[in-house]
Order: sequence, then structure tokens, then C-alpha cells
Amino acid sequence: MIKAILVFNNHGKPRLSRFYQHFSEDMQQQIIRETFQLVSRRDENVCNFLEGGSLIGGSDYKLIYRHYATLYFLFCVDSSESELGILDLIQVFVETLDKCFENVCELDLIFHMDKVHCILQEVVMGGMVLETNMNEIVSQVEAQTKLEKAEAGFSAAPARAVSAVKNINLPEIPRNIKVSNLSPFV
Repeated sequence: MIKAILVFNNHGKPRLSRFYQHFSEDMQQQIIRETFQLVSRRDENVCNFLEGGSLIGGSDYKLIYRHYATLYFLFCVDSSESELGILDLIQVFVETLDKCFENVCELDLIFHMDKVHCILQEVVMGGMVLETNMNEIVSQVEAQTKLEKAEAGFSAAPARAVSAVKNINLPEIPRNIKVSNLSPFV
């Protein structure tokens, strides 16, 4: 099972963090720092698997990562997961991001965090892998985007109604309305 998914840049700034096991906010920050220290010290030509840090479970967990340009994509998994399967999953996630953002970069992860989380939820939910077919993931994300755009049209409807009422051309503005004239109707 996947315990955490972390994406951070070369300087250790987290760009995405999703924990599928409860940790306090302070503990999550410590885990991010520790995993960055473990991964960033490694040479580029060594394998992409290592034992989990002391904070996230030690030897019971594995850290599996890929380094793309300025970003590290890291999955923390328990011993039941296949290392090569998770490496392939990271590749699918990154290629899906690349398709959705057309040459994804670190700024896309910062400014489109909601879309990144939507993509991640199509791939992994609750620590379990849901989908690995990139075309299926992209089509679901596009359907979600289309639905959001349609809902944005509905949310703008009240504002359009108010402006329409304001623009009604009344021939004469009623000025001398007396409350006593309305008393039989009340």
C-alpha cells in the first residue's frame, strides 16, 4: 500500500504532499525534510529505491523516487508493493501531468494545485492504485474540467440576472408612493 506521495524541488520545497496514513502536521514536515535529505544526497547513477527513513517506518517501508529536471517524485510504500510497479506508476503520473499541462514544469504544480490533485486522485486514492492507463486518466480529467466550466456558467447566472434587472428601462421612476395607499392590501 502507498503510504505517502511527495513531490519536492531540488531545494527541498514541497510542491505536493499526500499522506495516506495519519501524521500530525509537524511530523509531515519532518518526514518531508528527512526524505529530501535521504534522496538528495544520492548519486544520479544509483538505483531509485531505498529503505524508509526512521520517521516513516524504517525498514518496513521503501522510498521509491524519480528525479525529473528540478523535481523529485517520491512514493513511500510498504513491503507489499513492487518497486518496479511503483517506478512505472511514477512515470505514468509524470507523463499524465505532461499531457495535461503540455510540458509540465514546477510552476504548473504551484499554480494549478487543484488540477494536480485531481490527476493524482485518478491514479491513487486511499493509498491504492486506481488507474494506470494514461488515456483514461486524461479523459477523466478533461471531463472534470468540462464540468467545472459548465458549473461556472451556472454560478455566474445570479450576477447576470441582477445586471439585467438594473438595465430595465422604466419610462418613469415612481417617486410619490404613500404607505397609506398600500394599507388596504396589507
